Amino acid sequence: MLTLITYDVNTETAAGRKRLRQVAKICQNYGQRVQNSVFECIADASKFLEIKAQLISIIDPKKDSLRFYSLGNSYKNKIEHYGSKKSFDVTDDLIL
Repeated sequence: MLTLITYDVNTETAAGRKRLRQVAKICQNYGQRVQNSVFECIADASKFLEIKAQLISIIDPKKDSLRFYSLGNSYKNKIEHYGSKKSFDVTDDLIL
């Protein structure tokens, strides 16, 4: 299933900048960055719950925001892209 993960982390403090780096690193481990704070991730239900738990444990819910958009398995017809930053097939293996 394809999930779009978006986040907004308050970076006014050193702790906030650290949270931002941690959130980005976790998202990079599971998907492709398509915008500065937007990732497309392919994960089954259990892997998605793992990703979600990791991210929620990092953010400060009083200062930061996370959003998860589940596009399901029939996502290819739901995505349109225009402009730069060509994407790759998120179902291919990720090399880290």
